[in-house]
Amino acid sequence: MSLHTVNKTLDTLELAIKNHTVSNPKVSKSNVAWHIYHSLKVINNVCIALQKSDPSLYKNNFSLLGKLFFALGFFPRGKAKAPEHVKPPEVITKEDIISQMQLAKTNVETIASLNKNAFFKHPLFGHIKKKRVSRFLVMHTNHHLKIINDIINK
Repeated sequence: MSLHTVNKTLDTLELAIKNHTVSNPKVSKSNVAWHIYHSLKVINNVCIALQKSDPSLYKNNFSLLGKLFFALGFFPRGKAKAPEHVKPPEVITKEDIISQMQLAKTNVETIASLNKNAFFKHPLFGHIKKKRVSRFLVMHTNHHLKIINDIINK
C-alpha cells in the first residue's frame, strides 16, 4: 500500500467531518467526531514516532497477531481499546478536527523521506517499520470509517 492510498483515506475521513456531531449508541458509544479525531491522532502520533525513531534500534519483532490482521486486511470491532495517548479530548470541536486533519496531511508527506528502518512501537504488533506503515494507517483508518458509516447510516 502506498502513501497515495493513505492520502485517499484521509480525503474520505475529511468528507465525514460534516457529520461530526452524529451519534448512534447502537453502533458505538462514541460519536463521529471521536472516531475522526482518534484516527487523525493515530496518524499524527505514528508519523511523529517514525520521525523520532532511531532506525538502528529497529527489531523485526512483528507479532503473529500483527501478521494475521495484516493478512486479513482489517481489524475486528470491539476487540481493542485505544491507548490514552490517542484518545480524543472530552470536547471535540470541528476546528480541532480540521486542525488535526491539516497536521495529518503534512505529517504523512514526511514518511517518504524517512529511513527504511524508521519504525514505531505498536502495543500489540511490535515494531512496525516504514514499509508496513501505510498499510497499518489505511487499515486502522478504514476500521473507523466503517464505524463512522454505520453511525451515520443505521
